[in-house]
Amino acid sequence: MNYSVPGYLTWYVLTGSIAAIATLLFGLHRALKRAPWPQKERAKAFWSLSAIIVGWFILAVMTSLAGWYGGAAHRVPTIQYGLLLPILAGVLLFWKWPLLYRTLGVIFLILYAVGRLPGLFALPAGLGDVSVGLLAPFVATVYARSSHGAARRVRLWNQFGIADLVIAVTLGFVTSPSPLQLASFGRPSVLIGIFPLSLIPVYMVPLSILLHFASLQHLRHPEIRNSTVRGFAQITK
Repeated sequence: MNYSVPGYLTWYVLTGSIAAIATLLFGLHRALKRAPWPQKERAKAFWSLSAIIVGWFILAVMTSLAGWYGGAAHRVPTIQYGLLLPILAGVLLFWKWPLLYRTLGVIFLILYAVGRLPGLFALPAGLGDVSVGLLAPFVATVYARSSHGAARRVRLWNQFGIADLVIAVTLGFVTSPSPLQLASFGRPSVLIGIFPLSLIPVYMVPLSILLHFASLQHLRHPEIRNSTVRGFAQITK
């Protein structure tokens, strides 16, 4: 099996990741503009969160290039640290500091088609990510038109997105070469631990989970939800 990373994937993953970050920061900036805070506090919140998001991405790139996540069959993989530690830190940040781009999953389907990833991992991960990503704008539009009627749909979309990520991560572990591998021995998920694909589990996946978590938390506060709907409606006019 060919374990080399196709050259086009580097540009595809990096471009998609940077576009996702730019979109997230743009949305964050627009949301903070409508927050009932003093200008100084809004600016501080934006630049602080921007520094965290961009700094985390740079760290993920550096550790991926250094080969930290390219686990071998004779040792326990290290990629779970790059996946779980940011999620734990993000959850703590949500508690301590009260302040959608999933279609990149098509990468997995392409690599499966050319024989470089196992179908057991690539098909559920790729199809799930693409489905969540394509549904996002429709769910957002319906929610903007009627927040009370669409809140359940948004909640279900978030739950579907989290479930998709959990399934993809689990299948990635059991199909990757390590003492934990249980399937796909003839075509293991080696590339997922190599740059640039390693950016997906150590950056894009935990970022997606945190955004889903933030969205679910948002639905629990009607006063914030209603102000967001009004702002989104103004943008889409």
